Order: sequence, then structure tokens, then C-alpha cells
Amino acid sequence: MSILRRSLGMGLVVALLFSFHVQAQQKRSLTHGDYDGWESLSSDRITKNGEWVGYMISPQEGDARLEIMPYRQPTQKMIIPRASGWNFTPDDAFAVGKIVPQYDSVRVLKLKKTKKDDMPKDSLFIYDLKKGSLEKFAQVKAFSIPEKEGSWIAIQFEKEKPAKKDPADSTAKAEKPKKTDGTKLLVRSLDGGKSFEFERVKSFGFSPNGDFLQFVLAEEDTLDNAAIHILNLESGVESTIHEGYTEYSRMRFSPNSSYLAFVTTDDSTKSEKPYYSLMLYQTASGSLEAVADKDATGILESGRISQDESLQFSENEKMLFFGVAEDYITYAYEEDTTILDEDRVSLDIWGWQDDEIQPMQLRNKSREEKRAYKAVLDLSSKQIKQLEDREVKNVMLPSKIENEVAIAWSDQPYRREYSWNIQIGRDIYLVDLNTGDRTLIEKDVPGMPSLSPAGKYVTWYASRDSAWVAYDLQSKKKINLTENIDVPFYQELHDSPSLPGSYGSGGWLADDAAILINDRYDIWKIDPQNPGSAQMITRGEGRKNKIEFRRQSIESEERFIDPKSTLYLSAFNEMTKESGMYMGDYEGKKLEKILMTPHRYYGLKKAKDSDEILIRRSTYQENPDLFVGDLKFKDLKKVSNLNPQQAQIKWGSVELVSYLANDGTPLQGLLFKPEYFDPAKKYPMMVYFYERNSDGLHNYRTPAPSASTINIPYFVSNDYLVFVPDIKYDLGLPGPSAYNCIIPGVQSIVAKGFVDAENMAIQGQSWGGYQVAYLITQTNMFKAAGAGAPVVNMTSAYGGIRWGTGMSRMFQYEQTQSRIGGTLWEKPLYYIENSPLFFMDRVQTPVLIMHNDEDGAVPWYQGIEMFMALKRLNRPAWLLQYNGEDHNLRQRKNRKDLSVRLSQFFDHYLKGAPAPLWMTEGLPAVEKGRTLKYELED
Repeated sequence: MSILRRSLGMGLVVALLFSFHVQAQQKRSLTHGDYDGWESLSSDRITKNGEWVGYMISPQEGDARLEIMPYRQPTQKMIIPRASGWNFTPDDAFAVGKIVPQYDSVRVLKLKKTKKDDMPKDSLFIYDLKKGSLEKFAQVKAFSIPEKEGSWIAIQFEKEKPAKKDPADSTAKAEKPKKTDGTKLLVRSLDGGKSFEFERVKSFGFSPNGDFLQFVLAEEDTLDNAAIHILNLESGVESTIHEGYTEYSRMRFSPNSSYLAFVTTDDSTKSEKPYYSLMLYQTASGSLEAVADKDATGILESGRISQDESLQFSENEKMLFFGVAEDYITYAYEEDTTILDEDRVSLDIWGWQDDEIQPMQLRNKSREEKRAYKAVLDLSSKQIKQLEDREVKNVMLPSKIENEVAIAWSDQPYRREYSWNIQIGRDIYLVDLNTGDRTLIEKDVPGMPSLSPAGKYVTWYASRDSAWVAYDLQSKKKINLTENIDVPFYQELHDSPSLPGSYGSGGWLADDAAILINDRYDIWKIDPQNPGSAQMITRGEGRKNKIEFRRQSIESEERFIDPKSTLYLSAFNEMTKESGMYMGDYEGKKLEKILMTPHRYYGLKKAKDSDEILIRRSTYQENPDLFVGDLKFKDLKKVSNLNPQQAQIKWGSVELVSYLANDGTPLQGLLFKPEYFDPAKKYPMMVYFYERNSDGLHNYRTPAPSASTINIPYFVSNDYLVFVPDIKYDLGLPGPSAYNCIIPGVQSIVAKGFVDAENMAIQGQSWGGYQVAYLITQTNMFKAAGAGAPVVNMTSAYGGIRWGTGMSRMFQYEQTQSRIGGTLWEKPLYYIENSPLFFMDRVQTPVLIMHNDEDGAVPWYQGIEMFMALKRLNRPAWLLQYNGEDHNLRQRKNRKDLSVRLSQFFDHYLKGAPAPLWMTEGLPAVEKGRTLKYELED
């Protein structure tokens, strides 16, 4: 009997080993062709009652789908192919959204050069959650549902094509369609019980509570018959608010639908300088009033009503906020019609006295041309007060205006320094929204102020003092909130020559009784009236166990914190990288772990009226799928199933490694290993780096075409090790710091015995690209290197421009990532010694450089300087310059191309694969666009 059992046991073992072997052989490596079908999850939503869940799943190329299911029966999924822009309705009864045309069909039509008007159009779906029925509408241009309440939908259809003449009827004439931008609008209850139709509608929108709909009729032919209408959805009565003007825009209902405000003009549609009026309609009385125009009392001198600024009401409907722009300025030279365009002078004048240098001015030109200064209209007295002006341009209004005061700031006195000092101060003001009066609170504050919910305090983080500050608006006193607490509130790992920031705050208790402020690990409750009694509500468990606690706001419309409510905390262990949730209270009496696992958790959402939640969870091996549960976090259920094809692909694993930098600093890094890793084998290894990455141990990394850096899953799946070390910087020594941290990290992995030390490579982009360039001047231990957008000459880059923002690059070297900590003339040797260009003669490593001609962050001539130096030195080097591309590739076609070239380059040097023709023959200009030269040498 025992022999039989032993035989059966051995047979089972052999069968399992055979099954494992077959399964291993069935799995394959990732290819570049896998990217398009790789899925991601987005637009996850839960109804207010917590009974229904939905989310989008989208491949990188192809047709997305919407999955909707009952919360308690997640297997009963309704799948709507090609859905887009969806949402649940405010009454929790329906899901609505668009259905876009099939991806492959559109692609085929584009290949046939089909005209835009003849391309397939979107449809719309209405899904009844309880009945499970699906209704569709074709040829849909746009749709809308109310924001908060109501069971209505408005559907705008595409323009109908004119009827074609019947060829059999020789007497019939095709009816000439009338010219208009408007199309048909269908307004109906979601259950189909009520409906209204309107023609030539240009724009439309519901009131937040779903009791009214406004819509604008477009002009027809040359008639001045544009108009704005309102529909009372309860009574079904439609009213014309105003008609005959050329434009109606910026429509805005007040929170309780008492008013509708909009701006309008009767100037010609061809007018380059139209003047607008601000109109106010009362829904109860049906009265309309022009409440402001360019001649209104109280607005900015030489001002006009702005069409570019949104309108906003206060929550109590007593105030209407709008924008006032500078009046149009005319110049004789501009208006002189005797000058030909070809004779007009075009130049930029850089003046030393300018607040902003010319590239910044040009970058911001469009925004400045549309700049509007906020003003407020008192809806009872109809008086206007100007809140912003040319000196103070930044009044901070929340999305819900519930206080009668606001905060404003101005950096105008310090703006000239911004080209080299990005930590300039701000002057902070208190603004009375009733009178428009401004009171200076503090000058030259190095931080962004915020107003407490009840309007009693202004707070900011004073980075120069590493302290949190509150300003009591009643007593007009400044209070240091954290001076009596013996833990740092500045970012402890900050390692650049700038003022460290804070760890943020977690909200205010009701009636501004206390503010929650974070240190690196724990959370403090501080009463501004008694900061000496500050209380650590996380009980010191954070710093003790190296766990970062952060309060989770689970109420979607939370304004302040109920001190009697439960405190929910996200938790992240710095050492193990585990994460999860804790539960406590605001008195600091209890702190309970309710979830802590080796995963990454994020995207927590709670149903508005119940305890049901959505949350995302991932590891390197597990897709970031959606889970449902409740606030106990005890029984999370996975409802999505992203990328089932991953089970057939060699994926690999990741582990956290620890090592010492050359100066003895403890560091961590990530080591990615291929599937079926064999420690007795030798593997080629890629090394990638950018600042610190080890906290991302449990991040899922999607196979995708590269925007600039190696795709880690692709290389791991193709039997590479990938090592990602953390880097700690010493000020003034960015290059040596990289060497100090990266090289011993690589050596620690090599010492484990499974790295093919003769076949290692490094790759990085931007700051990582700089470090690649520096390292290959210091060591020949790498067989190949990839440097994307590298700064190789800090002396020439220092005086350059970041064209994406128009800013001078000075700040980068003096204050931030480049970490020199002084000007070029103060520290010339630091700039030279940290610049790889001056040591290019030491390079023996073949290099693949990517630097694009519209790089908005790093001047692309830096890549040229590196390439030309290596070419001059007769070192193997290639420069990929994608035409019209930015710092990181934006166009998917170029990302796919870069992915192929990166893998071919590293496969050649680290695996001995044949070189592609683009490496051996190059790509002559006469062959540009005609071939890609991917073919491998014989």
C-alpha cells in the first residue's frame, strides 16, 4: 500500500514538473507588437447609493469598452464596446455616454483619404441600470446631463446632409440648405416620458439641479436671429431670454437656479475688437438686465467685459464674479494701411529691466492677451467692485465661494528675479469681497497661502524658516504653528540647493478649530489659538516604524473635517514598501491597522451616500485592477481583469535590494529579474536611473513604446536583468554623486554572481541622460550606453532657454536638479568638472543619443555637442533626432520607432545580435522617409 502511494506521489511530482516545463515553454517574450493591445483602466465610478460600478478598459491602440455591473454581483457585467466620456446620472438610474466609431474602420477610411464630413460619427447610449436595457442614438455631436440632480439628458445631433436630387425626377431641384452652425437638440427625460426638440442649436447646458436648460440658437444665413432661450424642465415652458445679437457665451446658472448670467455682443462677427455686456436673467420673474459693460461704474479704468473669463456665483447667490479686460489699445504703426506686410519689422527686444525675458513673454503672449481681472457684482445693490488690477492679479476663489473674504497674492515686486530664482516671494493680501478692499497681510512670503474653510485664518509654509504659519484675520497676528514641535516639517530627503518644501497639510476641523499638518511620517493636530498643545494624532507610530501616514478624504464634497468622524489613513512603509490603510480618530486615542500588504494601493473613491468603495491595487506582476469593498477594507473583491494575455508572457519579478554608497550612505534599489531566473546563469544587465525610484517597488509597469527610456517589462521579458538604483546628491557635485551611488550599486549586484559583467549597459533620459554621459567619462565598465536629451556642457546650457516655458536655465543649476548651487562666474570649476563634454576623450563606450529639435526642456544642441565630440574622437555614437518632437516623444509612431532602435542597439552590444543597417550604414538624407533600416546585417 505504501509502495503504491509512493508511486502515485512520484507520478504526481513528475506530472507537475512536466506540466511546469510545458507551461514554461509555452510562454513567450514580449515583442514590440504587444504594445497596442495592452490595456489600462480609467474613468472608474460608483453611484451615489453604492449599488453600481463602472469603468473603462482601453488598449493603447484600438477599441475601448465600458464595463458596468451591480456592486454586489460584479460577475453580471454589461459591456458596451467603444464607449467614451461616460457617467452615471445624478439619480443613480442610468449610465450614459458616447460610442465612438470602430478604430479599424476609421483607419481604413483615412487610408482612402476620406473627407472629414464623410467619416463615421459618434453615437450615444443610455443604459437603464435596473431594466438592463440599452438605447442608442446615431449621429451625435454632444450631450449633457445635470451635475447634481434631475433625470434629464440633452442630445445635440450632427448636421444633417442635404437630400440628394432624385436622378429620375428631371423637374425636381435639390433644396439648398440654410447656412448655420446650429443643429438639432433633443431634450428628454431619461426614461423617455418627456421630450422636446429644438433646431439650429449652437450650445446648451443644464442648471446644476436639473430644473432648467439654457440653449443658444445660431444665426441662420445672414439673418441676425441668434438667440438665447431657457426651458423650464418641470413645466415644459420655453422662453426667449434675448435675441438678435451676434454672440452669446459664458452661460452660467447660479447654484440654486435663481439666476442665469451670460455675456453677449451685438458687434459684427467679423469685428476684431467686439465689446461685450454682462447680462443677468432671473428665472422666477423672467426679467433680464444688462448689469455691466465697458462704461459700468466700478470696473477697471479703461476696462471692458471679458469674454475669456468664466462667470461664477457665490453659493448664497448674493455675488456674481466676472472678468474685466484691458480696453483695446491701438498703435499708429499697427493701423497704418500704407505699409505692406512684407515691409513690417518683426523683432524681439530683450530689455535688462523687463520683469520677464522675451521667450517667457512670447510663450505667455496668448494668455496675457486674454488676461482678465476679476470683479464682483453685488446682486442686490448691483454695485461692482474690482478685485484684481494691474498690481494684484491673483485673487484665489474656490470652486464653491462660501466666505465673504478671499486671499490674493502678487509676485510683481520680485518677478524680475524669476529667471534665476524660482523661489521668489509673494505679497499676500486679504480681500473683502463686499467692498473690494485689500489689506496687506505679509510681504515676500516664500509659499502659497490658503484660506481656512470658515475664513478665520490664512496659512502658508514659510520655507525660509522651515515652519508652518497661520495669520489670525481677527487679531491680525501671525502665529508660528510648529515652532514648539521637535520634529522637522521640511522635506528631510531634500538634496538640492534650494529651500526644502513641506509635507503638506491634511485639512481643517470644523469651524477652523484645528489644522492637520504632516511631518515626514506622522500627522499633527494644531489649534492656531494654542499651538503649544499640538497633538500627534498618529501616536508616533509613523516615525517609530518608518511608516508614512496621510489622511484620506473620503467625502467627495468635503469642506472641513467632522472631528467626531473616523480618521482614515493611507500608510506606506519606507523600508519594506508595503502599503495599506489605518483607522483612527482625531483625538489620537486609537490607531488601528486594517490593511497592510506588499502592494500599491491608490485611487480610493467612496460612494457619496454609503460606505461602498473603489480602490486600485497593483504589484509589478499584478495589473492595477479595480477592487470593490467597504470602509473596513477586509474583503476586497477584484472586479476588472486587465490583460489576461500576460499569463502567456514571460514577465519576471522585482525585488528590493540594499547597498552602501561609496561614502557609506545606506541606499536602496530595484532589481528586476527575468521569469524562470536561474542564479547559476549569467545575464546581461541594463542599469536605469533617475533620482530615487525604490518607493515604486509595487508599481505595475506597462509594456508600452518608449517616450525616452527603456521599457523595463520588455527588457526583463527578453532575459535582461534591469537594475534601478537610488541616488543621493551632494550639493555642487551632481556627477560625482551619481558615480558614488550608481557604481557601488551595480557592483553589489555583480557580486551576487548572476550578472554577465562583460555585458552591462546604462540608459537614462534628461537628468538621467546627463548622468549616463558623465559616468562613461569615469568608467569603462559598461558595454553600451543610451543617453536621452543629455546636458553635457553646463557652461553653455547655463545661459540657455527652456523653450517649453521660455525660462532661463539659470535656476536649474543654481537651485534645483543640476545642483551646482551658484552662478557660472561664482563656481566656474564646478560647472566644468561636472560637464562630461570636457572629458569626452576618456569615453570608450558606444553611445546611442536621442535629442529632438523641439526639445522644450534641454537645448538640443547639447546632444549635438556630445555627438560631435565623439565623432571627432572616432568613438561609436549615433544621434536620433526626431523632427518636430519634444523632450520626451509625443507621437506614438516615433515612440514605436525608438523602442525598436533601443532594443536593436542593446541586443547588438550585450547579446551579440547582428547590428541593424541604421547602425552600420546610417540613414542618408536622400533615403529619409523612404526606409527605416531596421534590417539586420547578414
